[in-house]
Amino acid sequence: MSIEAFLAEPSVATLTTLRPDGSPHVVPVRFTWDPRPGLARVLTVASSVKARNLAAGSGGRAALCQVDGFRWVTLEGSATVHDDPGRVGEAARRYAGRYGTAPPNPPGRIVIEIAVDRITKLNL
Repeated sequence: MSIEAFLAEPSVATLTTLRPDGSPHVVPVRFTWDPRPGLARVLTVASSVKARNLAAGSGGRAALCQVDGFRWVTLEGSATVHDDPGRVGEAARRYAGRYGTAPPNPPGRIVIEIAVDRITKLNL
């Protein structure tokens, strides 16, 4: 199985961001992967800890890890937070395509975009 096929499965991953004190904050998320530009997207709200962690520092990094048994892929890169309606809309469209349902649309919804510069994997 290819990385792209694995990352197209409607699975949950963990997202790791760093708190201001440098300790990791790890939460389960749904995300989408766009291999051409190497961009992962996570919808959330601006008040979430993950979004606040990234907004607190410039050039923040994040890691997404999708696991299924002894198969896994980790996507790492620079992460930015966006509230632009076009970017949020694109993330919602891709989410619906991957997960087969529209994402939640709470007030303050934003998108975290991760410009992936490192991919690690096992058994793919």
